Amino acid sequence: MKKIYRGLILATILTVILMINFLGVGVNFYTDVLWFKNLNLNDVFWTIFKTKILVRFGVWILFSSFIFINLLFTRDKIIDLINNLKERKDQDDHIIELKPKGSNGILTLLTPGRLNLIYLLLSLLIGFIFSTIGSNSWKVVLEFLNSTSFNLKDPLFNKDISFYIFKFPAYQLVYQLLSTLLIITGLIIGGVHLLINQNKSILNRINNKAKYHLSFLISLFFILKAWGYRLNMFQLLYSKRGVVFGASYTDVHAQLLGLKALSFIALLLAIFIFINIFIRNTKLIIGGVVTLFVTSILLTAIYPGIIQQYQVEPNEIAKEAPYIKYNIKFTTNAYNLEDIKEEDFNVKEDLNYEDILTNKATIDNIRLWDSRPLKTSYGQLQGLKSYYNFNDIDIDRYNLDGKIYQVMLGAREINQRLLPNQTWVNKRLNYTHGFGLAMSPVNGVTEGGVPEFLIKDIPPKSQKLEVKEPRVYYGELTDQYVISNTRTQEFDYPAGDTNNYINYQGNGGVKLNSPIKRLAFAIKYGTLKLLLNNDITEESRLMFDRNIKKRVRKIAPFLKYDSDPYLVVSQNGRLYWIQDAYTISNRYPYSEPLSNLKNNYSEQLSRLGYNINYIRNSVKVVIDAYNGKVKFYISDQNDPIIETYNKIFPGLFNKLEKMPENLNNHIRYPQDLFKVQAAIYNKYHMKDPKVFYNKEDLWELPQENYAGTPIAMEPYYTIIKLPDEEKEDFLLMLPFTPIKKNNMISWLAAKSNQKDYGKLILYKFPKRKLVYGPMQIEARIDQNSEISKQLSLWNQRGSRVIRGNLLTIPIKNSILYVEPIYLQAEQSQLPELKKVVVSYGEKVIMENNLDLALRKLFNIKDKSDREDLEVNREENYEDIGIDLTVQQLVEDITRLYQKSKKELQAGNWSEYGQLIEKLEEKLNTLENKTKQ
Repeated sequence: MKKIYRGLILATILTVILMINFLGVGVNFYTDVLWFKNLNLNDVFWTIFKTKILVRFGVWILFSSFIFINLLFTRDKIIDLINNLKERKDQDDHIIELKPKGSNGILTLLTPGRLNLIYLLLSLLIGFIFSTIGSNSWKVVLEFLNSTSFNLKDPLFNKDISFYIFKFPAYQLVYQLLSTLLIITGLIIGGVHLLINQNKSILNRINNKAKYHLSFLISLFFILKAWGYRLNMFQLLYSKRGVVFGASYTDVHAQLLGLKALSFIALLLAIFIFINIFIRNTKLIIGGVVTLFVTSILLTAIYPGIIQQYQVEPNEIAKEAPYIKYNIKFTTNAYNLEDIKEEDFNVKEDLNYEDILTNKATIDNIRLWDSRPLKTSYGQLQGLKSYYNFNDIDIDRYNLDGKIYQVMLGAREINQRLLPNQTWVNKRLNYTHGFGLAMSPVNGVTEGGVPEFLIKDIPPKSQKLEVKEPRVYYGELTDQYVISNTRTQEFDYPAGDTNNYINYQGNGGVKLNSPIKRLAFAIKYGTLKLLLNNDITEESRLMFDRNIKKRVRKIAPFLKYDSDPYLVVSQNGRLYWIQDAYTISNRYPYSEPLSNLKNNYSEQLSRLGYNINYIRNSVKVVIDAYNGKVKFYISDQNDPIIETYNKIFPGLFNKLEKMPENLNNHIRYPQDLFKVQAAIYNKYHMKDPKVFYNKEDLWELPQENYAGTPIAMEPYYTIIKLPDEEKEDFLLMLPFTPIKKNNMISWLAAKSNQKDYGKLILYKFPKRKLVYGPMQIEARIDQNSEISKQLSLWNQRGSRVIRGNLLTIPIKNSILYVEPIYLQAEQSQLPELKKVVVSYGEKVIMENNLDLALRKLFNIKDKSDREDLEVNREENYEDIGIDLTVQQLVEDITRLYQKSKKELQAGNWSEYGQLIEKLEEKLNTLENKTKQ
């Protein structure tokens, strides 16, 4: 009786656990359906869900059916065994048992009909367990069914690249499933036959019927093995044997031959095993298996080793040259480096102050603020309350008053962990959103050394931009769910001794307009407060999965996302996030995996999950910071992978042309992609196989000194005018240095404007001319006695000197180096920009600001010298027939007007008359230019 009770209790506990698990799964499923429905992305959810179910169900049925059918072949033997056991039991009736009742119950229950049921249940259970192999393969199946051609074939098997990206993984999945199925079935059937003949010796337990059955299974296994060897042939395109990634000379001339032979032998062995069912010659099977094993060692290990050692290594360059070419071609194609425009940058040390004035837009956008100390400054100056945080500082450009400004900005988000009163009502109903942002020019500095803000305070104040909807419900720190539109108004922003409150007017989140929804979310988050709180109404909206990084990954988990989403203030005054997304693969033939390159960027990116050998920035994602609406835009129509996903999810992606113009103006070349390409290109700029093999021109990523520590230089955005171009452009750029050298050898730039978006340009310096690299400039700063003395003095007076990003700025045919110096007191968390170091040629100058440093660098003693240079610049341009840009004309008109006012006030009528004449000429020139 006690055993029955224990069994009932155990069954009850297991039932409750299963019910809780199934309830949790059901609730998450239901709330996810509501979440996707709110975003109008139901089709995406159902496509993924249905595919997962169908694939798992298909694998379940396949495994269960095959195992069940094979078990049925053992049915007769099991029934005979049961009957024998029953007879043996009947013959032992003379033995007195202490508990005879029910001792033969199990054997009595095992009837032929019930045995079939047991087989079926066992097969279904095993099939269900192994069906998990297929449930995570939905992406492989969908890509296989919707593949898009790359219009490029591999050089070894002449197959389109789409075969390796979309189809080959599916074939490998099928091979894995079938191999597992045959092995599991073989073990089960073998175990059953051993059980049936348990009273016999091990050698005699396998009867003829069992031999036939197992022979058939083994025959199927070797047929599958033959196909596996065929698949391994394609795997050679990812070989690491040679000097480069991909099939090498040995792989093609030895390993490939071996795999072909093994495939034939395995198929032949399968036929022999099947024939052996009838001829019953076990020696034939054993001989075939031994032959396959020995051949495998000879043809895939010993023979390729001999070819490698005695043919390839003595003539490695000659033998491997064709395969190095394949590797270079396919690697540059996979990382989108084929169309890099390479130009010579003939460095001339003839830069003067007139060139500085001519490139005023470049100088005005030199970034003096490093994002790391600036984030601290934003937090101290614009955090305003302890629970507001700036998670990240972004860089972008804005057209303000007809002039391009490079700016830095950050969203003022609410960090619920820092709330002084950590109640459920405060975290879920009251403090629901961040408020506004801070924005400052990259070179904007007050006299006190802190940022000069374009947008600041709460509510946002700005003379340049209007922020109509500053509330941030969806951001980088919004990790918790909140409920808006309740009877309790939400905290909006602090206003002196009081607070402002508001009701949410958007359509983000799930409307709690039914008891079922409230119950589902109460179960999901494990709290009864969602049911008991009286402030929640049918108009209330529960917002969850609000973190923008998690949000986009939940919608499209098949994309890889850039690590730095950035904030944009649109022309309509709303806040949006732009998130770059990539299509990636690690199955591109002959393409070097990023992880194989041992440099700072490759190691850093590998830690972020970039285990790839193919990448495209094919998608731009826009997230509304107020409503949480997400839109995906295809930014690379030529990428076959995104075309495949567009077939799979036809309602998810939009054309880039449909992105609002005020957002399209803010798309930029993403940093993670640029780092990937830079990590690859410092080796793959070498196109000649011999040079590549000898690593004669290998580059590396430069280092810089930040806060006294050498670190890898990060790519940086800047606005400059490239050589031979008429206007400034917003670029992402990075210099390169030769391997184990600190001088600069080249620099790479990526364009971000709409017309030339994504174009890469590499400027190479003359190899015979020294161009200082970042660490050499850092060393020259350290070696400057005046600068070194001042920095050491500050460090000894209870302050900390922080040396910011060293910027390499190309101007005309010269290189200007700029490094900001920040000072932070030990008792303060507010870094101040105190000095700017500028270097050109052999000079290193440190001054209070960039303007003073440049004037000192070029020996401009006072303001009148500068004005004379500006006049000379105009006259020289007119003399040689160079047209000034509209922006330059506006600047000249403004300067002439200001100077004419001064002359008028001083009573210098002659000078005043001359300036007015020049002013009229400029105005006429501007009028004519604007009519063109």
